[in-house]
Amino acid sequence: MTNEPISRPLRVLVAGCGHMGASHARAYHRPGSGFEIVGLVSRGPESRGRLNAELGGPYPEFGEYHEGLERTRPDAVCISTYPDTHAEYAIAAFERGAHVFLEKPVADTLADCERVLEAARRHRRKLVVGYILHVHPAWEKFTELARTLGTPLVMRMNLNQQSSGANWETHKNLLRSASPIVDCGVHYVDVMCRMTGSRPVSVTGVGARLTGEIVPGQVNYGHLQVTFADGSVGWYEAGWGPMMSETAFFVKDVIGPKGSVSIVATEASKAGQSADVSAHTQTQALLVHHAELAADGTFARPDEIIPIEDEPDHEELCRREQQFFLRAIREDLDLSEHWQGAYDSLRIVLAADQSRKEGRTIAL
Repeated sequence: MTNEPISRPLRVLVAGCGHMGASHARAYHRPGSGFEIVGLVSRGPESRGRLNAELGGPYPEFGEYHEGLERTRPDAVCISTYPDTHAEYAIAAFERGAHVFLEKPVADTLADCERVLEAARRHRRKLVVGYILHVHPAWEKFTELARTLGTPLVMRMNLNQQSSGANWETHKNLLRSASPIVDCGVHYVDVMCRMTGSRPVSVTGVGARLTGEIVPGQVNYGHLQVTFADGSVGWYEAGWGPMMSETAFFVKDVIGPKGSVSIVATEASKAGQSADVSAHTQTQALLVHHAELAADGTFARPDEIIPIEDEPDHEELCRREQQFFLRAIREDLDLSEHWQGAYDSLRIVLAADQSRKEGRTIAL
């Protein structure tokens, strides 16, 4: 990496001004962030205007991404648009010499994901993918504890969202380019891969179209089951819409021969919270159960509740993501493992979606 700006803030173009784009923009806008916003891009003038007013701009606004990229010539681009634009936007940024923070998933096809990663390598630019759980201390602890449970693991995770109003409109827009098990599933399948450290070997997916408000062929509910070479298995479930149940919408649970560990998100799992993005990363505490039995057949050790002291909210997690992005650029971090994880998790969820469409298990 040569001629990188070291002392001055990095000039960043923010593409996408919805939930995630706005949170990342707030992180860049904070004093001492190491970034300077040079433009806001959104197809809808309302969203970028609203964000600009909130931040106290005025930042330049653009309705078209390539125009914003050409006119601002940024050091970095933050892409939080719909998945079907990710590959095009990221590659264009690399070709302009910009580093990229890209919301998950990397792309809506595996071929486009490969194109993005190849472009990052070829142009020697940094690509950080928005796997927000990577910067969450409690999720790191959750993963660490899961690795102590022995082999194989049984991993059970879901994130159903009962959405209405503006949230339902956002979900319907997302469904045009990704099913729920693809868009949200990459997070949790990535966690499963990190917990097992084993090679995924097959995946099965099912889905259902629970509303006439989406086109035939789209599904707003999905479920996948993935198997690993060490015998571990995992399932992930996701559904969006006004019909979704909020009973047990937030399950994060891992079982192994030596016991189990679960996220006990009492506040996050309350009724009415499922569509609140700030609830999706909350943990509150971890429950550790030990399977060891005493001579009389009772449990040899009591369950443990591990309270979470460092519980960053959604905005703080986005700030931490952007600080990692800054470090990756300034310190020339090797991101090859990060890229491989993003590729592997996308490969699994896309195969699950293929399984759903074709009605068969997909070998990985």
